Amino acid sequence: MAETQLQEELFDVLTKTGQKTGITKPRGDVHRDGDYHRAVHVWIFAESTQELLLQQRADCKDSWPGLWDISSAGHISAGDSSLTTAQREFHEELGVNLPKDAFELIFVFLQECVINDGNFINNEYNDVYLVTTRDPIPLEAFTLQETEVSAVKYIGYEEYRSLLGKEDPGYVPYDINGQYGQLFDIITKRYKENTSERSLNLQKKLRQYAPVSLNAELIGLSDVDKEALALVIKAATIMDEIFHLQVWHSNPALRDWLKERAVASELDRLKWMYYKINKSPWSSLDENEAFLTTADSTVKLLPASTKQMTGWKGLEYKAAFPIPKPPGANFYPPDMDKMEFELWKGSLTGNQQEDATSFFTVIKRLTECSIDCSPCDHTLDGTNNSVGSIHDLYSVPYSQEYIPYLKRAAELLHKAGDLASSPSLKRLLRSKAEAFLSNDYYDSDIAWMELDSKLDVTIGPYETYEDALFGYKATFEAYVGVRDDNATAQLKLFGDNLQLLEENLPMDSAYKSKEVIAAPIRVIQLVYNSGDVKGPQTVAFNLPNDERIVKDRGTSMVMLKNVSEAKFKHILQPIADSCITKEQQELVDFESFFTHTICHECCHGIGPHTITLPDGRKSTVRLELQELHSALEEAKADIVGLWALKFLISQDLLPKSLVKSMYVSFLAGCFRSVRFGLEEAHGKGQALQFNWLFEKEAFIFHSNDTFSVDFTKVEGAVESLSREILTIQARGDKEAASLLLQKYSKMTTPLKVALQKLENIQVPVDIVPTFPIADELLQ
Repeated sequence: MAETQLQEELFDVLTKTGQKTGITKPRGDVHRDGDYHRAVHVWIFAESTQELLLQQRADCKDSWPGLWDISSAGHISAGDSSLTTAQREFHEELGVNLPKDAFELIFVFLQECVINDGNFINNEYNDVYLVTTRDPIPLEAFTLQETEVSAVKYIGYEEYRSLLGKEDPGYVPYDINGQYGQLFDIITKRYKENTSERSLNLQKKLRQYAPVSLNAELIGLSDVDKEALALVIKAATIMDEIFHLQVWHSNPALRDWLKERAVASELDRLKWMYYKINKSPWSSLDENEAFLTTADSTVKLLPASTKQMTGWKGLEYKAAFPIPKPPGANFYPPDMDKMEFELWKGSLTGNQQEDATSFFTVIKRLTECSIDCSPCDHTLDGTNNSVGSIHDLYSVPYSQEYIPYLKRAAELLHKAGDLASSPSLKRLLRSKAEAFLSNDYYDSDIAWMELDSKLDVTIGPYETYEDALFGYKATFEAYVGVRDDNATAQLKLFGDNLQLLEENLPMDSAYKSKEVIAAPIRVIQLVYNSGDVKGPQTVAFNLPNDERIVKDRGTSMVMLKNVSEAKFKHILQPIADSCITKEQQELVDFESFFTHTICHECCHGIGPHTITLPDGRKSTVRLELQELHSALEEAKADIVGLWALKFLISQDLLPKSLVKSMYVSFLAGCFRSVRFGLEEAHGKGQALQFNWLFEKEAFIFHSNDTFSVDFTKVEGAVESLSREILTIQARGDKEAASLLLQKYSKMTTPLKVALQKLENIQVPVDIVPTFPIADELLQ
């Protein structure tokens, strides 16, 4: 008896809301005491026959013996993860070995019931997975675990729903009118949706983007520089490949599948066109709502995933992706939560913790190496924090995770560096190539800041918006352009006055930096971009994000002038004509729009970055605010940028003619950015600003559904919000940041009215650029 008890499976005990308590108990005790715990349900659905696979529970089971039930199911043992449990149970019970991209988490179901005369209390959170196969797997191909499963059969999903609705005694009961009804609703929606309606919906989404051809003059580039440009653009296309993989592990396969099938039908063409803009199955302008499902995804063949059958080529399944966009993208295991990460991080040494939270590592599971069909080729030693650890996580540097891509990109950049005529460009390209292979980006980022070349190149891992879990991990991107020398010279004013702006920021002097290094500003005409440039297009960026460099050297800014001009013409001007009162429409102009964009980027470089916490510890704003950092930082750069413009005007450094136009142009710009969606950092930050200024009566909503600026109140409102955000950042106060965003980052009635007007007259939300010069060079 004692030996049996020792071998009994242990479960993590959960709170009633599903959080781990830190307590583990034997399986029997959990069901005796009614403790909340976690399990997995895995369903096989065959597309061609619209059938679900059911298993008949073995007669020896202590719950529902002999009844027909889920394809495969099992408890998650203490310390185990959801996805690896689903894979393992699938293999043990049915003899089917599938990789992680076959499993789609469709919902979580809480089952609370008491059976066996009150002796078995089941309070269970079930992660419900769907495995979609093209055709039914032959029943003879299964290898059944006799102690768990006595038989399997396929049944039409509508017939199965009917049997559950009638509470047929031969089937384990589920309330189809409750949470579990989602299983049938999801399948029905996927396979009975009207094709014409779906095509119209995708056409509507595509109309949100104005097609724009971006050109640039190559005058000033020598012939060898043009050769270097072609090589750099080829390297930039590889950033696209990496980014697709960073978004979701089955995303590259989905991309290739959609591209191949784009000529099959009008609907397939529209799917591919909208996918190209978003670079994923989630729509950037719809708060990352999925516009595709796993039913649209690529078909993969596994010849040896089951028992071999004569005349059967093997199992064909759909590479899955979840309906909600995973907050951790492909930087973390899909079933990892914050608590698991924090517990693991807490067990590491200081250097290992830096690796875990680094911009340039991905987090993996040790169990993936043993259970996934794909081989694990990562060396598990002290460098990735796995040896001797009781935890299932370890970190892998980008230089190892993406080595096939980075090696090719490095070779191209080295060749381009050999050709480049500019010494600073040579240094940048060569150091970036070395960084790709070493995973140390410090020197290459310094070289990027010191770039002084007609050909302007930004390439590598930078922004952390995709990591909505923590905001730690950087995505790969590239911007290649030609410097606009005249515009660059005109903008020196802003970089020269950063320290003056820092000294006068509306926050406590104790939080101000004594030394702010002027951010060099470069204005370029964009020739090509790639990687993390999905959905709405940026008009400028301020880099690097590495706090070490920001502290020591400041930042540099790149303005994309031809992108700004296209957005003003196709988007901001029509917005102003529709949403701003007639008396103030003429105040919306390109100069104000572009000047505020400059100031926005400058203001990323001032304010708190490296901070001292109340307990005396040194930290950074990014580490303290985690997933809230991006939205609050974008709001800070925006609102402090507006404050900074007024300050520079008061110092006679900018013309007073900007005063009114900058506020009204900013108001029109609010509607432009909020349309990006409140799941996106810029949209969330812009909603915060609009709602704050509206509450302070700086923005006025008129009875004819137009808006105006109250010039007597706007300056004070801008300053008060600037102070609020800067102080939260300086204190690293995540709770205050959360409360601020919860209160103001929402779609209020005035915003809804404005956005509805813009939708009615079909003002584009953003542009989708094409690059004729790059296309010609890549031929």
